Amino acid sequence: MASKAPTICDETANAVDAKLSEIDRELSISVITEEDTEPVLDLLKRFFFKDEPLNTYVQLGECKELEKYCTKSLGEHSSYKAVNSRGEIVGVILNGTIMKPQPGDEPPAKLADNCAHPKFRKIMALMDHVDEQFDIFELYPDIDRFLDCKIISVDTNYRGMGIAGMLTDRTLDYASRNGIKLIHVLCSSHFSARVMEKMDFNEVYRLPYADYLVNGEQVFDPEKPHVALRILTKRLDQ
Repeated sequence: MASKAPTICDETANAVDAKLSEIDRELSISVITEEDTEPVLDLLKRFFFKDEPLNTYVQLGECKELEKYCTKSLGEHSSYKAVNSRGEIVGVILNGTIMKPQPGDEPPAKLADNCAHPKFRKIMALMDHVDEQFDIFELYPDIDRFLDCKIISVDTNYRGMGIAGMLTDRTLDYASRNGIKLIHVLCSSHFSARVMEKMDFNEVYRLPYADYLVNGEQVFDPEKPHVALRILTKRLDQ
């Protein structure tokens, strides 16, 4: 007599079918507001906090400083979310406007100086190093501000659907409508850099992780293909 228990193949097929049925392909792109703070952070904690190469390498874990960094520009209403028909946020792009320093302005505080989280402080020190090595306003002297794409994160179940591209398109539209001529993105991930290159962003700075040393020692060595931190930009007035 045949058993009524499903075979392993049946179980696998059923699991795949169940997972596919959970993926809602009816997506909409809309602006993120302050009311979205908690669901945005929920998505980031489940994916970006764990998947981003530098976070993964240092085993970041819970980090209130990163939460604050992620959400500090939401009030600009320049960031966007991908939402399925159930109202679930399945992807975000978090942006903020950076203004050109003016004569007499106080130098900005270093990101690492006020960071209490020791692992996140290492990442912020890397960002400070990049700021010291590369000045985007020297490269683009006619630009008085740019839109900085800080974070792109997509639910792993929804990857491969072009969501990062859709979110970037909406960001480009926002910049055009608000007279912003330059988009800037610092990519610590090989995959996010590939998305930007497909959307005609150009590399203007690269720092191989093997070349970033503190006291003579390499600080970050994430898994390949993540071998360099890269800055890519796109001008909207050319």
